[in-house]
Amino acid sequence: MPIRIHKLSLKLILALTGILVVNGMVTGYFQASTQESQMLHSIKVGADQLSGSIASATWHAMLADRRNDAYQIMEMIAHKQGISAVRIFNKEGKTMFSSVPGDNGMVGKASPTCSVCHSAGVPLVKVEMNSRARMFDVGSGKRNLAMVTPVYNEPSCSTAACHAHPENVKVLGVIEVVYGLNPVDELMYGIRLRVVVITLLLTVFVSVVVVFFVRRFVDAPIRELIAGAKAVSAMQLDQPVVVNSCEELEELASAFESMRIRLQGAMEELNRFTQSLESKVEERTEQLKVAHQKLLKSHRLASLGQLSASVAHEINNPVSGVLNLAMLLQRIITSEGVPPERLDEVKRYLTQIVNETTRVGRIVQDLLSFSRRSTPQRVASDLHVLIDRTVTVLGHKVKLLNVALKLDLEAGLPPVKCDPSQMQQVLFNLIINAGEAAQNRPEAWVLISTRFDRLKNEIILRVSDNGEGIQRENLSKIFDPFFTTKQEGKGVGLGLAVVYGIIEAHHGDIEVESTPGEGTCFTVRIPLEPEADGR
Repeated sequence: MPIRIHKLSLKLILALTGILVVNGMVTGYFQASTQESQMLHSIKVGADQLSGSIASATWHAMLADRRNDAYQIMEMIAHKQGISAVRIFNKEGKTMFSSVPGDNGMVGKASPTCSVCHSAGVPLVKVEMNSRARMFDVGSGKRNLAMVTPVYNEPSCSTAACHAHPENVKVLGVIEVVYGLNPVDELMYGIRLRVVVITLLLTVFVSVVVVFFVRRFVDAPIRELIAGAKAVSAMQLDQPVVVNSCEELEELASAFESMRIRLQGAMEELNRFTQSLESKVEERTEQLKVAHQKLLKSHRLASLGQLSASVAHEINNPVSGVLNLAMLLQRIITSEGVPPERLDEVKRYLTQIVNETTRVGRIVQDLLSFSRRSTPQRVASDLHVLIDRTVTVLGHKVKLLNVALKLDLEAGLPPVKCDPSQMQQVLFNLIINAGEAAQNRPEAWVLISTRFDRLKNEIILRVSDNGEGIQRENLSKIFDPFFTTKQEGKGVGLGLAVVYGIIEAHHGDIEVESTPGEGTCFTVRIPLEPEADGR
């Protein structure tokens, strides 16, 4: 898996160091190659001059046909330092002299020594110095340089009595001088080693300078910029972004500083606006609370208006009974008192009068409890008592709608902390809505049920009916103020909005399930220990 380098400074250091290493290696290679070429050229020139000197030194001996003298001279030269061998070949390739013992015989035109002149097919007379020199390996990593020098047929040779070379023969033979290149190779090895060492030292030195430069003038300023950018992103706008480096990084830092100052000003302005907005929100919240209380009051008054007729009828029945019983008592009681034989009848009438008067008092008391507008307060209340009071007030109203009112109350329900008056208003609205929704159905009914959810520690109140139901597209709108599906004059659409507001104020929840044509069920969940109002 390739290693990924993310830091800019490290990338820059590695790139510059790599360039320096490659440059040093290439430069050292070319320097060593140039020096080696110059040294080999000098050796070739020296070998060529030595070959010419050998030919000149042996010219007189060869001209006088003193071959032994010429061979002795070449033998002495062959033992000089640096010379490995000296050989002479005639034009037929026969070895005329060799300083190497046992080296005699013939060499072909294809041999390295003869191919210098005979490789082109037509023998060459004049050959350049570089073409007459050849290098070859002798094993163990050693090299030799062989220089071939032609021996030309001069006029003095062709006319001498001892030679039988006609004038048309241009080359009599060749002299081959072989040099050992061990000193040159050792010198080149030393040169290459020095080049490598110097290159490495220069690379290390320049790398150290590059590292210092990059760390001082690139990495450190970039770190300062990163720290400044992180401070700005963390909204720590009181820390200035200052970088002392090259012009480009200082310009970048200046741009960051300008951005920080502008952002700081914007944040201060935003804070001022937020504070102003919070004060306005608080003011509007108080206004909404007042408006909500007024809405509750107006809706309660509207509910009381709806109750007035039914309550009047409800009170009228016991009052009429009391009146009739009082008239009967008037007839029974004479100036002499109550006849003894009718005493039990009078007592029975009086008992009925007490019962009917008590019934009227209870209805009036429940109506007063519903209409009383005291300061909202949360007290532990028995939900069943509130349901009984509301049913007492609404009993006649529901009967007029021809709807049966059913109760399914769980025994032992714990008290719930609520505002009793507001909770009665919730019950009133839900029961009236359910009754009006079911009034046109055969065997219409409204069911009020309670349950205690011990797992969630909350009271569950359900008001369900078998009425006409709510269309699916209206389910999300029924709690909106002034939304109603009733006929004009039957309602203004505030009942469920008020219910929602009261339940929300008690930190509860209200849900509705409805099937068109089958009925509707409102489920109210009220926690036994609601959170603080200022949550």
